[in-house]
Order: sequence, then structure tokens, then C-alpha cells
Amino acid sequence: MRYLPLTEADRRDMLAVIGAPSVDALFRDVPETARAADIDLPPHQGELEVERALSAMAAKNVAAGSVPFFLGGGAYRHHVPASVDHLIQRGEFLTSYTPYQPEVTQGTLQYLFEFQTQVALLTGMEVANASLYDGATATAEAVAMANRVTGRRRSVLSGGLHPHYREVVDTLARFVGFRADAQPLDPDGGEDLAALIDGGTSCVVVQYPDFLGRVRDLRPLAEACHAKGALLLVVVTEIVSLGALTPPGEMGADIVAAEGQSIGNGLNFGGPYVGLFATRDRFVRQMPGRLVGQTTDAEGRRGWVLTLSTREQHIRREKATSNICTNSGLCTLAFTIHLSLLGEDGLTQLAAINHAKAVQLAGRLAAIPGVTVLNDSFFNEFTVRLPKPAAAIVDRLAERPIIAGVPVSRFLAGHDDLLVVAATETVTDADMDALVTALEESLR
Repeated sequence: MRYLPLTEADRRDMLAVIGAPSVDALFRDVPETARAADIDLPPHQGELEVERALSAMAAKNVAAGSVPFFLGGGAYRHHVPASVDHLIQRGEFLTSYTPYQPEVTQGTLQYLFEFQTQVALLTGMEVANASLYDGATATAEAVAMANRVTGRRRSVLSGGLHPHYREVVDTLARFVGFRADAQPLDPDGGEDLAALIDGGTSCVVVQYPDFLGRVRDLRPLAEACHAKGALLLVVVTEIVSLGALTPPGEMGADIVAAEGQSIGNGLNFGGPYVGLFATRDRFVRQMPGRLVGQTTDAEGRRGWVLTLSTREQHIRREKATSNICTNSGLCTLAFTIHLSLLGEDGLTQLAAINHAKAVQLAGRLAAIPGVTVLNDSFFNEFTVRLPKPAAAIVDRLAERPIIAGVPVSRFLAGHDDLLVVAATETVTDADMDALVTALEESLR
């Protein structure tokens, strides 16, 4: 196909249809610094020269596995077995696209069915879909679903919800037309979400563990929601935690939205990731995305089909409940393979190792003069209060190089002294030694 550039008349016609006065107006939501960036690229070169140039650029990055690494905040470094990458690159998996024709995509449908089963068991829910894009969009879809189920248009968002997830919900609320009341972050844990529920509340959204790593019993909040006809929506950004914690479904959650990156998927500079979504049977017809079901063919053989997909915009756009018309197929497959390799006992053991590492690190950091651990409960992530601005400390330690954690001020103003620290199974005693020593020196 030849490249035929658009004419100015073509651009004017498209802008007129869209309703934008100019190209700049069309892209007004993109920060000015990004739009006006002067990218200094050399003239065209040969393949060898390009490889050298790109390798030199890549060498400036600090790889997560090459230094002591304590980042969390919604994306976690876990060990992914080499067998996962090997299996997902098999031709019958890698070249599969869409399961619209079940007679030729039984393998794809079968692993999606198994994935759904895994997610339902992990979350303690009755039914799960075939995945969404990521945890943040799954959360926004869950709020929209709660609005449909209840017929209400107001949601209450915990201050402990990841700020990025909150922003995605806010964006959907702005364009779809519902109210999202986000609470401020309360580092002291005094948030009372039950008091905010009224007759117009469709759902309460709470993260488990929350953005600061705190774990709470959700049963009282679930009871308060149900007493006033609202749904409890639980968000899980660290899915490995459900190998140790009580599943949200057992505490009364009506919808669970989660990020599945921690199982089978690397950090990958922020994506692609895989959104998990589960709910109760009685709400299944309002659930976004695809649902794969098991059936039998005319000869009585077991098989798989798309049980529910007519709600998607590619089938009945005018009656769609969601703009989700696909799933994170390859990431879903990686999740399914990794979790299958772990098994129930393996996941439990992995979660126990994560928690033990975090407990060990929290104890060591708490012993540093001026450092306070805020959490009285956590899984593999917790928050410390520092006597100096956390962002400056993180920058200073990065020069050593040690990636010390996530300054809360990076997301939310007014919390300059808070640092979120994560310790997964990949953290070694030597990593902890390096962090403790460097932090002690930086706080003197």
C-alpha cells in the first residue's frame, strides 16, 4: 500500500466533522511540553549504526534487576519463570487473535475459560470475565457497571485508591456523566467511608491493600453498603496478595477489579498489563467484556464458546454497556501459565515469602532514627514517614544507584514526607543492607 499524505483540505474536512477548530485544539489534552518537544534525531543511517545508537540510549536506563529495587505503587517486580515466556511464544498461542469462530479457536477459548476460573477462585467471586485492559480501566468499568446495576449515579472513592486509578474513573465520569466523590488520602487511617453512603450512592470503591499498603477487614463496609442499597467495589493492585489475604468475595465484595501484572508479566515500563474483573452471578449480564463458557457440541464433546459478548460495541454498539471489545490475550495467557505452574500451594508460598521480606525490611527501616513505619498491617508494601522530603531522598539514593521506593508526593501534593516501599521475593538481604545504609547516611 502506498503512503498517500493528507491534503490541507482533507484535514479541514476531518476537523469539521469532529468539531475541533484546529489540530492544536484536537490535541489540547496532551501536555504542551510533549507536543512542542524538539526530538533530536540524527539523519538516516544504516541498520548497524541505528542499533549502536539505540543501544547507547538504552544503556542509560537502570534495569530493575540490576540494582536494589523497592518500587511498588501498583506495579511490582516478581520473578517470572522462563517457561512462561517460552510457552506464550508457541505459534498456536502467539498468532491467535480473536475467538469469534469457536470451531477454529478452541485452544484460545479453553485457556480463557481456565483464566476465568483462576480469577474467580483468587477473588472469591462467582464469575470472572476474560480480562480487560488493565487494573485502572477495570476499575472505571466496575464503577460504570455499579451505576447500571443500581440505577444510581454517585460513587464514593476511598482516599486509599491508587491516584492513577482515581484519574481514570474521573475521566470516565466526566465523559459518561456520573459523579465520583474521591476522598483525600488519610495517612492515619481515619477515613470513614460508611458515613458517606446515601440513597444515591451506587458503589463505594476501596483498594485492598490500599495505596499505602494497609490491609483492613472489609466486612463492616460491605454491610454498610448493602444496608443502603450500594455495592462494594474492591480494587486489588497486587494480585499476589490474595495468596495470603482473605479474598474480597468472602468479605462481601460485589465487584472486584484487579491488576494481574504481578503474575506472569514483567514490569515492561508500565505495560501492557492485564485487568482482572469478577462479580456475582446475579450481576453477570451487566459485566463488561467477554465471558467464555463451557458447552458440548452436537456429538456430545466438551467445547468452549463466547457465552456473553452481545453487550460489546462490536456487536450492538447502540446498546453497549462498555467500550471494551477485546481482552489482554497474551498477558492473560502468561498469567494463566504462571499461576498454573505455581498451583495453589505455590501461590501461598510465594505470598508468604513476600510478606516475610516486607516484615523484615519494615523492622530494619523502623530502627533508623527519624523513620516511622505507618502501617500496623500490610502485605509486601508499606509506608514510612521520613524526617526529610521523600522525593529528594529517593533522588539521592538513585545516584548510588538504589531505587528506594515511591514518594507519595509524586502522586498527591501535601505528603512530602511519605515513602511507599515494596519488598517482593526478588529482594535480597544485600539489597536491604544497601537501602538501610544509604538511608541512614542520607538522613544524617
